[in-house]
Amino acid sequence: MKKIFCCGLVIAAMLIAPLASVHAAEPAKKKKTEKVESSELYNKLKALPGVVSVEKINTDHFLERYRVKITQPVDHKDTTKGFFTQRFYVSHAGFDRPTQIVAEGYDADYGENARHREEISRKFNTNQIIVEHRYFAESTPEPCDWTYMTGEQEAADLHAINCAMKTIYPGKWFSTGISKGGHNTMIYRTFYPDDVDFSVPYVGPVCFDVEDGRHELFIYNIGDSITRNKTRDFQREVLKRRDAMTSMLKDYLVENNMSTDVMSMDSLLDFCVLEYPFALNQWGDKTIDFDAQTPDSVIFEHFAKIGSPSYFVVHNTTPFFVQAAKELGYYSYDTSYLQDLLVVKDARGYLHDIFLPEEAKEIKFDDSLHLKIYRFLKNNDPKMLFVYGEIDPWTAAAPADYLFYAKNNMHKFVREGGSHSTRISTMPKEQQERAWSIIEAWLNE
Repeated sequence: MKKIFCCGLVIAAMLIAPLASVHAAEPAKKKKTEKVESSELYNKLKALPGVVSVEKINTDHFLERYRVKITQPVDHKDTTKGFFTQRFYVSHAGFDRPTQIVAEGYDADYGENARHREEISRKFNTNQIIVEHRYFAESTPEPCDWTYMTGEQEAADLHAINCAMKTIYPGKWFSTGISKGGHNTMIYRTFYPDDVDFSVPYVGPVCFDVEDGRHELFIYNIGDSITRNKTRDFQREVLKRRDAMTSMLKDYLVENNMSTDVMSMDSLLDFCVLEYPFALNQWGDKTIDFDAQTPDSVIFEHFAKIGSPSYFVVHNTTPFFVQAAKELGYYSYDTSYLQDLLVVKDARGYLHDIFLPEEAKEIKFDDSLHLKIYRFLKNNDPKMLFVYGEIDPWTAAAPADYLFYAKNNMHKFVREGGSHSTRISTMPKEQQERAWSIIEAWLNE
């Protein structure tokens, strides 16, 4: 009854949306569209309650593909707060095929790519729906009130689209997402466990606090002592060459049209050094061989490639950091072994200081979301297949192993040596075959 009521509430809100609309931001650039020739799918999409536009776009892998915008309440619990339009992409394999809903954690600009197809959709020829996260790109409410940038509200966005699209695709449904989208997949399943038949979250963390604390210990234990010491020695080498590195860092920012005013060059250098081991292992990179005679330019080139300064000075994921400060959590830095060389002696509070806009600086962390996810996973046995990389620091915040004990339907796959790029198709053959067989069985039930 609760699910039926929620669906009805959302559709009712969509119907009145044009009367009290809070418009999303205009597209930043013109999209490639095709001349629309009426089809059964096009007509069905146009007829959905709340849909404001349906545009046909190119596809290399599907029968048809559309960019759709639908009206959503800013607050699903109180439609008087206004409305916004949310963008999603529908890729059609067949009305009788299963449907994958991608719970994107950021913008969905990649949905414009005619060649894009998720690996499960590709293997099993399913329909594919990519839903852009609220507050990103073309799915941003105006005015931008961070109050409603929450997992619960985004889960309700996904639920509304699920309710609408099930009138077109009545077969099996499953949800997926990568990284923040993987976390979003867990959130969606927690709030609406019956919306989909199964879920596959990829490399999704469930952090316990703004500065979680588990990632530093995880990084400390990656690889053997020789590899770890080499990484730390490289960090120290960069800091020992502070004068040369800060000069090159400033030139790098200017050459790449980045701001030099976010913080001092000394502070920026320190934060890039602190970020280095996280970024290095997240993407499975290796520290270069170096010694005291290695030229500054070689040291800086590798350093800038791994611990890119753009992360700290180009703030194009502000909505994520706001939500991280509110409820998603994030990671902290271990400064202990670099204290004698750092200008930034204490990195605590860096997320608020560096990444949050002024109006969000006072946000306090609410731990109820991760507790809700853990309770759901502990007390239930949903069909969920979790994918992680062994050396990816985000794996430090993967759902704890005890949650999987004595469960028949929950599975955790960790690829040996895998990074944040780990997918089912990148796993060793034996792991792949087992994962694919589980998913195939779920699709055929």
